[in-house]
Amino acid sequence: MKRAITLKSRKTASGKIVDRDNPPWTEEMLGPAVVRRGRGPQKAPTKVSTTLRIDADVLAFFRSLGPGYQTQMNDALRKVKDRGPTTRSSGSKKAVGRGGALRK
Repeated sequence: MKRAITLKSRKTASGKIVDRDNPPWTEEMLGPAVVRRGRGPQKAPTKVSTTLRIDADVLAFFRSLGPGYQTQMNDALRKVKDRGPTTRSSGSKKAVGRGGALRK
């Protein structure tokens, strides 16, 4: 039976192989660490972050339209805003305040 012979690299005194053509990186080479989180501030803030409570079926509809559903919701609300205020043709002029209480 023959013995398997494998080529082994030479061990250096420190246990690490030093490649003169590819030296290890030093802290001076890397420079200071730069930590970036998130997108950062908007250059020209045009939108306002808010919380909006809407029905689940409305949200499901817009999400089903695919990526960009928030923009599509914004466009739909903009169309309603651009139509201007409308007058009610029927119903009372009572408004619902906080807590569901009616105001006159």
